[in-house]
Amino acid sequence: MQELLITGGRRLSGEITIGGAKNAVLPILAASLISGGVTIIENAPRLTDVESSLEILRTLGCEAGWSQGNLYIDSKNASRCRIPASLTGKMRSSVIFLGALLARFGSAVISAPGGCELGARPVDIHLRAMKALGASVYELAGDIYAACETPQGGFISLPFPSVGATENAMILAASAKGVTVIKNAAREPEIRDLADYLRAIGAGVYGAGTSNITVSGRENFNKEVVHRVIPDRIEAATYMACVCAAGGSASLKGVREDDMRSVLEVFRAMGAEIKTSGDELAIAVNGRLRSPGSIITAPFPGFPTDAQPPVCAALSTCVGTTEIAETIFENRFSYAPELRKMGGNIKVTGTLAVIQGVEMLSGERVCARDLRGGAALMVAALGAEGKSRISGLEHIKRGYADPEGALKALGAEVLLIQ
Repeated sequence: MQELLITGGRRLSGEITIGGAKNAVLPILAASLISGGVTIIENAPRLTDVESSLEILRTLGCEAGWSQGNLYIDSKNASRCRIPASLTGKMRSSVIFLGALLARFGSAVISAPGGCELGARPVDIHLRAMKALGASVYELAGDIYAACETPQGGFISLPFPSVGATENAMILAASAKGVTVIKNAAREPEIRDLADYLRAIGAGVYGAGTSNITVSGRENFNKEVVHRVIPDRIEAATYMACVCAAGGSASLKGVREDDMRSVLEVFRAMGAEIKTSGDELAIAVNGRLRSPGSIITAPFPGFPTDAQPPVCAALSTCVGTTEIAETIFENRFSYAPELRKMGGNIKVTGTLAVIQGVEMLSGERVCARDLRGGAALMVAALGAEGKSRISGLEHIKRGYADPEGALKALGAEVLLIQ
């Protein structure tokens, strides 16, 4: 079992390049199933969730793997429509294959998805979207069964701008007969990236990035597509939080400023100096930062829930009190007890956290329970006095390809313990 040993109290200085977005590449991997041809994905991150998706694609009969640093998928010979629990249990986003399986085969069987335990994340909203396009769906003994011989374009009104449900609907609609309108759609940058891929294989997708998306389906798709995935805004936010906790400066390459405006506003309110030029971002922190007052997580363009835990860790040593209201996942603050072990003053009531900044955290032995909570522990350890030992690294590597390498590039004292 791998662990990270981080010696805190060392100012950071260095340069890193942000990798491809986890939350963008996973739905594109699922969508590659409907093309019936070759998809090459550039700038793809080497994450355990990506490897799990590749394993799913191979189980379905695709050729899927890495070639010359890029992802290579050939879905021509895909022949199976069932994803077993041994694979879906590895990540929550496996439900994104539901629309792709229905589009390709007209039927799907998916075991209940797994992943981080962030509270109830019902798939009902996904299932209702599938039904709106003609699918029949039922659940039995923990499995989801769906059938849709000929998807028909239709009208989908989402009760909440769910990213996953929007993506599932877009993928199925891409192969449906006629036009589909998705109301109250998610507006995240990753939605726009999926739309770019679907357009590349030949579907008509309009309005991605707004609350209303229109998809014009087709039966046959382009058989060879090269797509470059967008940079990971959450990875960028995490390493910015590292600098805020430890002090110092860093240069991040491969950043899209427009995707991160809500996060940059919070860091600037904390007192960090941030400059952007093209796809480069420089952050500098001198002295102790201050509380930004309050943060409310929200769908894009609001403050992203995935950035909340690492930013909260950085706030643990800021001057003043910060309130964070979590509106997406009710158990997102499950990392709080680990921060308290390190001396953090964080009180959680339901989905509200109150962080009273302390002068210094102390190194401690802590455990990552989920992906972004693990990132929060890395941030806290960098700003703490003494050594911290972080277990549960398998959670962190679901979303960060080489966290120890990135931290070392920023000048941190980090040791990977096998």
